[in-house]
Amino acid sequence: MDALELLLTRQSTPRLIAPAPNPQQLQTILDAATRAPDHAGLTPWEFIIAEEDGLARLGEVFVKALQAKGADEDLIAKAKNMPLRAPMVITVVAKVIEHPKVPALEQQLAAGCAVMAMQQAAFAQGLGGIWRTGELAFDANVYQLLGLQSTDQIVGFLYLGTPAIKAPTKTLKDGKSFARYL
Repeated sequence: MDALELLLTRQSTPRLIAPAPNPQQLQTILDAATRAPDHAGLTPWEFIIAEEDGLARLGEVFVKALQAKGADEDLIAKAKNMPLRAPMVITVVAKVIEHPKVPALEQQLAAGCAVMAMQQAAFAQGLGGIWRTGELAFDANVYQLLGLQSTDQIVGFLYLGTPAIKAPTKTLKDGKSFARYL
């Protein structure tokens, strides 16, 4: 698959099954992330990988965070199983540091570019993935339970695995319809 084909055919894959990326595929995915734009070479990201028992531990983090907020039992039960929707979930965190030329937003965007690169690398290797966020990506209790700092920002949970079904390629949107010239 060439680079343009990858960019023009990539899509999210919400139904994922085992196997997860193997060690070599995961290495490629993580290496792709480090090629994201990174002003001043800050490497403002951390990748927290959950697979096997780690998926249940991530589910427990979600449960404890929602219990601390007084969420209802249905939401708590759903959150416990959220990481089990794929054989691997990578929590991508923007590790924002104070810098005179690189504002926090730019560092968060760099971590977001890393997620996109990771998903692209998975897709290029025949895997599937979906980038999810939701309220737990912004929950202070989740941050505490994952050992994150108050300056950190979860930019997404990247669910990875093998596509359960071959989904038809979505119709390409005309990019020019979103553009204008000055």
